[in-house]
Amino acid sequence: LLLGDIFHAAPNVDHSQHFVRKDVKEWLYWLRNDIGYDGWRLDFVRGFSGTFVKEYIEASNPAFAIGEYWDSMAYEHGNLCYNQDAHRQRIVNWINATGGTSSAFDVTTKGILHSALHNQYWRLIDPQGKPTGVMGWWPSRACTFLENHDTGSTQGHWPFPRDKLTQGYAYILTHPGTPVIFYDHFYEFGIRDVLTELIEARRRAGIHCRSSVKIYHANTEGYVAQVSNMLVIKLGHFDWNPSKENQLDGSWQKFIDKGADYQIWLRQ
Repeated sequence: LLLGDIFHAAPNVDHSQHFVRKDVKEWLYWLRNDIGYDGWRLDFVRGFSGTFVKEYIEASNPAFAIGEYWDSMAYEHGNLCYNQDAHRQRIVNWINATGGTSSAFDVTTKGILHSALHNQYWRLIDPQGKPTGVMGWWPSRACTFLENHDTGSTQGHWPFPRDKLTQGYAYILTHPGTPVIFYDHFYEFGIRDVLTELIEARRRAGIHCRSSVKIYHANTEGYVAQVSNMLVIKLGHFDWNPSKENQLDGSWQKFIDKGADYQIWLRQ
C-alpha cells in the first residue's frame, strides 16, 4: 500500500500493517525508556503518512520530534518566486496530519533566506505582515535552520551562502520557532563566538517559539523587526536605529553591532 513518495535508497515499509506499527512502537519505546533517547528526527516524512507519526509519538512520548518534509520550492525562469505559500502549506499539512505532535524543519524559510539576504529583504514579509516561512503560520512547530547533513557538509546538495551565514543565524536566532544550529557551523566554521552572542541575545530577550514579531521594514535596503517586544533586529546596509522609528516606544540599548550585516538592540 503506497501512502507516500518512494525513496529508492531505502526499503518501502508498509506502515498500514498493524504488526509493522506494533514493532516500530515497541522499538521507539525501548529507545526512549531503556536507551535514553530524548527525541526523534524523522527523515523523509514525505514517504509515509503523518497519521502514523502521531501514533508513534503518542506511544513513545519523546520530549521533541522533528520531521523533514523537503520538496521543491516555486521558481520562475530560474528565480525564486516571492509567493511560497504552497510550499509552506505542504509542510503545515504534514504537521496537521501528525495532530501537531511533531515539529517540522522550516525548509521554506531556509530557501527564502538564500535569496532574501542578497538585498531582497522584501521576501521576508508576507502580504499579512508576517514572516514568509512556516514560522509565519505555525511558529511553535517550525524548526528554523540554515543547513543540515544533506544540504551542506560533505554532501552539499543545497548549501547556504557561506558569506551570509552569520546574517542568516542573526535572523533565525532572534525570531520565533525553534532554531537549529548546524554542528559544522558551530565547531568548524570559526563563528562559535558569533553564535554564542546571538544565543545570549535570544536568552536575554526571552524569545521563544511563540514570540510575537512586528516587521517595520522589508525592502531592498534592509529588514527591521521587533520580536517579543524586547528585541529589535536590523539586517542590511540602510541607516536605521530605534530612535528613527515613530511606532517604536521605550528605550533601547545596542547589544550587537555588525554594521551592514546586522545590528541588535535590547529593551532597557
